[in-house]
Amino acid sequence: MSPLPIHRPQQMSLGPLETEILNIVWDLGCATVKQVHEHILADPDRELAYTSVTTVLRRLTQKGWLTCDENGRAFVWRPLISRRESKILRAHQQLNQFLAVGNPDVVAAFADSLDPASIDQIEAIAQKLKAIRQAREEKK
Repeated sequence: MSPLPIHRPQQMSLGPLETEILNIVWDLGCATVKQVHEHILADPDRELAYTSVTTVLRRLTQKGWLTCDENGRAFVWRPLISRRESKILRAHQQLNQFLAVGNPDVVAAFADSLDPASIDQIEAIAQKLKAIRQAREEKK
C-alpha cells in the first residue's frame, strides 16, 4: 500500500500552463527557466514569453509543488513531490470529496455500477483495511 506523501502542496489545483510546466520539470528532474522555455518553444506553433515561464515557476513554488535553488547565476527548480505522489494525493482528495457526499445510497449505487475488475480492487482494498485495523488493535 502506498502511504500518503509526507509533503503536500498547499494548493492542489493547477491551471493548464502550470500543469504543463510541472510536467516538464518532472520530465527533466530539475530545470532552469531557460530549459523550460526552450522545451515549450520546441513546438513551432507555441509562443510564450520567458517572463511568463518565470512567473509560473514562482507560482508553482508558492503553491508548494516546486522548490528553487540558486546554482551560480541561475535558479534551478525541482519538484517537491513526484508525479506518482501527485496522483496519490489527487486520488485521496477525490475520494474524500466523493465520501463527503455522505449518502450511503450514492456510494452503494456507484459500487453497484462497477465492472468486475474494479469490484475485485475494492474487495482487495477492504481486505487491506481489515488487516491494518487488526494490526492496530493488536498493538493496543
